[in-house]
Amino acid sequence: MADLNGVALVTGASTGIGRHLVEGLAARGMAVAGLARTADRLQTAMDEVAAATGARTLAVAADVTDRASVEVAVAEVVEKLGQVDLLVNNAGLIDEFEVPVWEADADQWWDVVSSHIRGAQLTIRNVVPWMVLRNRGRVVNIASGMSTRAVPEYSAYSVAKTGLMRLTESLATALEGSDVRAFDVAPGVVNTPMTRSMHMWQGFTDWTPPEAVVEIVAAIAAGELDHWSGRFVRAGKDDLDVLRSTTPEDAARQLRLRPYGDADPLA
Repeated sequence: MADLNGVALVTGASTGIGRHLVEGLAARGMAVAGLARTADRLQTAMDEVAAATGARTLAVAADVTDRASVEVAVAEVVEKLGQVDLLVNNAGLIDEFEVPVWEADADQWWDVVSSHIRGAQLTIRNVVPWMVLRNRGRVVNIASGMSTRAVPEYSAYSVAKTGLMRLTESLATALEGSDVRAFDVAPGVVNTPMTRSMHMWQGFTDWTPPEAVVEIVAAIAAGELDHWSGRFVRAGKDDLDVLRSTTPEDAARQLRLRPYGDADPLA
């Protein structure tokens, strides 16, 4: 287990993948702040992690889609733990009903998209300027297989995760020349309350071990995968040693149109 230091900020930290990331990063030596909307559940989770790992933890209740809430939350993290070295944007909703887009409740559909896109943009807006000023930091946006393909019954989630990938690439490109990097990490199918609630995973048993997600994020925090900045990696499928030794070229693992043939003018 690699030793890490510094401060991590994980959104959606009270349950699921976020909860695993908090504990895994804390066990590796980071001070970890967790953000989530439900204060009691979040505090319990962070207290459990602190007891299990001996690490410094901080529970900050916040709605990542609320600008003022995020500003206050990040300020509290900085005041109590220090500037953020690793930001993990994990918070996000899923489509409430498995229906095609024209049958989806419009407000809930946009809530899903906003939770991923607005939530990530607001945390980035409040954390990354200080990373740039200090010339160090890593941002991880939790992606999905639905970032790269449409799933009709989860149209909002698909749109949100695809948009998050484009946000990652935009951020990474803007950061070129600095020692601040941004990454898409798809966790695979981890056994969480959210995935168990989704019809498409009913009866599924080949779960991605949550430790595989933690290992990739920890490697990013350690600066071992900097050559993958702005690109998509997948826990449970990508071998960490191969990622370390492989430098992707051109638009590998990025969102692009595929040409229809050699004569395609957009090729």
